[in-house]
Amino acid sequence: MGDIKSAREIAMEKIAKLDEPSDEERLKWKYVPEGEKLAARYIKIGCNLVDELSQYEEKVRRYIIEGTGEILSRNIDLPRSDLAKRNNKRAMEGLKVIKNNKVDVENVYSKIRRLFTHYLEQGEQQRKQAYESLKIEFEAKVQQAVQQQLGSMVRIKVDVEKQPQFQEEWRKIQAQLDSQYLKLLDEYKQELLTLD
Repeated sequence: MGDIKSAREIAMEKIAKLDEPSDEERLKWKYVPEGEKLAARYIKIGCNLVDELSQYEEKVRRYIIEGTGEILSRNIDLPRSDLAKRNNKRAMEGLKVIKNNKVDVENVYSKIRRLFTHYLEQGEQQRKQAYESLKIEFEAKVQQAVQQQLGSMVRIKVDVEKQPQFQEEWRKIQAQLDSQYLKLLDEYKQELLTLD
C-alpha cells in the first residue's frame, strides 16, 4: 500500500517543483506597482512624468511605464462630469507622454474624442428622451394605482421623480444606455495598452 501524504507534504512537493522566478519576473513584480503609484500621483497632483521616469534605470523603466499605462488608461471614463473630463484629459496627456508611438496614440484619441462627443450630444438627447418617457410611464402607473384604491374621480399629483422605484429604474436605464459607450471605450483603452 502507498503512503498517505498530508496536505502539507503535497503542497511542499508542488512548491519544490515550481521554478524560481526569473530576474525579469522579479523586476516586473517590483516595478509595475511602482508605475501604478506614479500614475496615481500624476492623476492626483500632476507630477512631471518625464522627470519621474528619468529617475529609473533603462531596464526597469519599461515596467514602470507598463504599470503607469494601465492605471492611466483605467482612468479614462465617459465624460459624465467636469471631474471625469479633467481626469480624462490628464490621463490622455500622461499616456501620450509615456507612449513612443505618438501617431497611433493620437489616432486612438481621435476615436475616443468622437465617442465622447457623441455621448455628450446624441447620448444626452437619448437620456433626456428616456427620462421623460420613464417619467410619463411612472405617472400613469401611479394615477392608475390611486384610482384603483380611491376611485376613478380622485386625482392626486405625485412627484414620481422622488420615488425610490423611479430612481432605481432610471439607474438601470442609464446603465443600459451607457453600456454601449463603455464597451467601445474599453476597446479603445485596450488598443492604447497594446501600443508602444
